[in-house]
Amino acid sequence: MTATLDLWPIGNCQVSALVDRAGRFVWGCTPRVDGDPAFSSLLDAAPRAGDGARGFWEIDLEDCVETQQHYLRNTPILVTRHTDGAGNAIEVVDFCPRFRRNGRMYRPVAFARIVRPVAGSPRIRIRLRPARDWGAADAERTRGSNHIRYLLAGAVLRLSTTAPVGWVEDERLFRVERPLHFFLGPDESFSDDLRAALDTMLDRTEQEWHEWVRGLATPPEWQTAVIRAAITLKLCQHEETGAIVAALTTSIPEHAGSQRNWDYRYCWIRDAYYTVQALNRLGALDVLEGYLEYLRNIIDNAKGGHIQPLYGVGGEARIEEREAPGLTGYRGMRPVRVGNQAYEQVQHDAYGQIVLSNTQSFFDQRLFRVGGIADFEALEAIGERAWEVHDKPDAGLWELRTRSHVHTYSVAMCWAACDRLANAAQALGLAARAAFWLDRAGHIRTTIEQSAWRPDTQRLSATFGGDDLDASLIQLLDLRFLPPDDPRFRGTLEAVEQGLRRGSHMLRYATEDDFGLPETAFNVCTFWLIEALHATGRLTDARALFEEMLSRRTAAGLLSEDIDPLTGELWGNYPQTYSLVGLINCAGMLSKPWSAIR
Repeated sequence: MTATLDLWPIGNCQVSALVDRAGRFVWGCTPRVDGDPAFSSLLDAAPRAGDGARGFWEIDLEDCVETQQHYLRNTPILVTRHTDGAGNAIEVVDFCPRFRRNGRMYRPVAFARIVRPVAGSPRIRIRLRPARDWGAADAERTRGSNHIRYLLAGAVLRLSTTAPVGWVEDERLFRVERPLHFFLGPDESFSDDLRAALDTMLDRTEQEWHEWVRGLATPPEWQTAVIRAAITLKLCQHEETGAIVAALTTSIPEHAGSQRNWDYRYCWIRDAYYTVQALNRLGALDVLEGYLEYLRNIIDNAKGGHIQPLYGVGGEARIEEREAPGLTGYRGMRPVRVGNQAYEQVQHDAYGQIVLSNTQSFFDQRLFRVGGIADFEALEAIGERAWEVHDKPDAGLWELRTRSHVHTYSVAMCWAACDRLANAAQALGLAARAAFWLDRAGHIRTTIEQSAWRPDTQRLSATFGGDDLDASLIQLLDLRFLPPDDPRFRGTLEAVEQGLRRGSHMLRYATEDDFGLPETAFNVCTFWLIEALHATGRLTDARALFEEMLSRRTAAGLLSEDIDPLTGELWGNYPQTYSLVGLINCAGMLSKPWSAIR
């Protein structure tokens, strides 16, 4: 199976799967996004001898010559149509059930597939081969009268089906003459009529997503692109705890042979901040409220001390990194990493992002739980940490593993923590505390202006001790640290664009790091540039660059982390929340208002 990032996510905010252009499940973890992949063939690009590949689920039409795919409107429900040379055709509907039932959200560890004959007399073969222990072995299986059980690592999945179980187990070709239903889920008897139950689940899941999308305040231009990005960001939230993962995958390299193969199936404080910021602009308050609950538990457990850059989706603090030898890697590019050692790093920007994520709760009366004095006092402990460390070296937002500096972005985030705490204090009528935090914010501002400014080149440096460029400097605009007409920002933007722009794409930085020189552009940095171009009056340039980025999306309408500026090929983990955040923010900024098109 040839790996590619042209993939279609399905999910229910508990589990997810990535479906390739042939309609195969090639990636999907259980019992949650950071679990063991039952579908792992995306990272096993060298199939074993004979027909012994594992870690996928394929519904294969005999002599198929054409496959077309689309989502049901405003949902993550995927429809794949296969047609053979004689015109015989089937449609496969893939989804993970998610709908409100008995007063709570029903989102089981389950994947549903419905196969419908739509033309002629199609013949299919079903191959369901879950892996276990990170691709090291096939899942053992046992068979019942109408089901097959797959023994995974620490869990059992049961396939209940209306298809002949023996034909599924033997992977036999057979004719499809009626709709067939497949439910791969908990190891429980399916007491209801399977066909009626799955049809109902499909209808209710579709309706649930329609209701969620209906509440989004989308821009009139690029509305379809924004809705698709928003749905996918929602899929990246582990709804049980509110955590938001950076991506659904691990170990997709930043470029060929780079060794920059990281596990992104965890909640970075930074990435989650950007995600809730983008979805807030669309009015998706459920994501914010879930994430704030997650954050409050992180803050409580920290007890005023160090905040890690990332945590597990259940709030786990230890995410030890190891390599999985059972998988050959994306396109054979090992290593496949499980866990992320960056949890041990010092990244001071996290304090600012925690405060920034929480600030809305003190102002927004729409929330179920508006922030109060106790919440403010808990945030003050985060502000104290930001104050203590604001001028200390850290690994920076790009998570350098072998060096540390005083990074301007990290210091600016510490400034933002103090500045926004002052805003929250004012909202609560705490004048003395507002003055206290404003004074600290002013001190940090002076430190940045004196230590990061380079008068000889008329720009800000990405570090206090050097004279280097970094795309994160553009974020001083979004943080409101500098206005767009400030000569210091203009000079910095000009230098960053000149030094880091490669055609239509932006690098994070252009200097060697722990793994040498970067070769691919970081998609969110291009969106940051678009925002800055718009803010500084280069409206035509901003719009053209945004259209270029839209053209780089996959067929599913999504983006990964990185892009090759020469070939346009996508690299890095997928779908990447950073990239989708940039798409949403830029669409809202560039679009005409609704009043202009009515």
